[in-house]
Amino acid sequence: MDPVPMTQINTRFTRHFGLSTPVALAPMALASGGALAAACARAGALGLVGGGYGDVAWTQREYKAACQSALTTDRIGCGFITWKMDEDARALDWVLGLPSDQRPKALMLSFGDPRPYARRIADAGVALICQIQRLEQAAAAIEAGASVLVAQGAEAGGHGMNALNGRSTLTFVPELADWLADHAPETLLLAAGGIADGRTLAAALMLGADGVLVGTRLWASQESLAPVGAQDLAMTTDGDGTARSPVFDILRRKHWPAPYDFRALRNPLHRTWEDRIDALRADPEAARADYDEGVRQGDFTRAHATAGEAVGLIHDRPSAGVLIARMTQEAVALLGNAHGTFGLDGP
Repeated sequence: MDPVPMTQINTRFTRHFGLSTPVALAPMALASGGALAAACARAGALGLVGGGYGDVAWTQREYKAACQSALTTDRIGCGFITWKMDEDARALDWVLGLPSDQRPKALMLSFGDPRPYARRIADAGVALICQIQRLEQAAAAIEAGASVLVAQGAEAGGHGMNALNGRSTLTFVPELADWLADHAPETLLLAAGGIADGRTLAAALMLGADGVLVGTRLWASQESLAPVGAQDLAMTTDGDGTARSPVFDILRRKHWPAPYDFRALRNPLHRTWEDRIDALRADPEAARADYDEGVRQGDFTRAHATAGEAVGLIHDRPSAGVLIARMTQEAVALLGNAHGTFGLDGP
């Protein structure tokens, strides 16, 4: 049974989406399924199903499961990888083609130009969330009509900007908040990357965000579709134990465009190749066979475990509802209101 939220944080983001906490589930491909999105929605957060690479059958199954378990679409959305939609947009077509009362509350696009899809999303009456990694990407997202921008720091797990181009959440969020105040003051801002507890939620709000997008912490939850073995390994790994590189994209045969790469636990197979990227690209077959065998055996010394630097803050694997309630309560206490409500921007 999901915990009943005992506290509430009131921000522009919670009011816009009818939430009781300024938290959104990151739409992590193959991890943020229907059960996890629904659990987040029931806990008062925005649950985004991880449509990821646009697998139509997977998206249909998990989105329907989210709506059925949450009993409503009011706090359910979906997310897609934009450059992959440029190749195949059938999953987007399906979700936008649903009856109006079944469509997602929001669609999040990441890693590419959202503008080719913006009119269709707006015409369907769905809010557009755009994740960006650099300030220079903000103008295109605003031009696309984004209701929400997500400032993703390089600390984040999974895909993000590489080390040469990535930004830190700590500096990117307030800089983007200032930019939005000057150029698009009605646009909401979420912080992503390193958000894993009440301290980091409170910090994001103090930096000027209207809420947070949470990946790694909810990846390690009971409802997550991430392999339990990967989650168990994460709970014994500190923040030093992740790395951002193209290694696992090469091994998984994922052809990501520059300047994006992938943060995961820095396991022995990753360490073998992280200083020999060119050699791995030139002749990947033996390493791929090793990786594939690791996946088959559930051996995460070879298979990847997708996690960000926040892994060092993960020490258990409760339900998503417990995690969100805990995070919210901790943030309220830190923000200085012991009576259960906090209005970041006034009454």
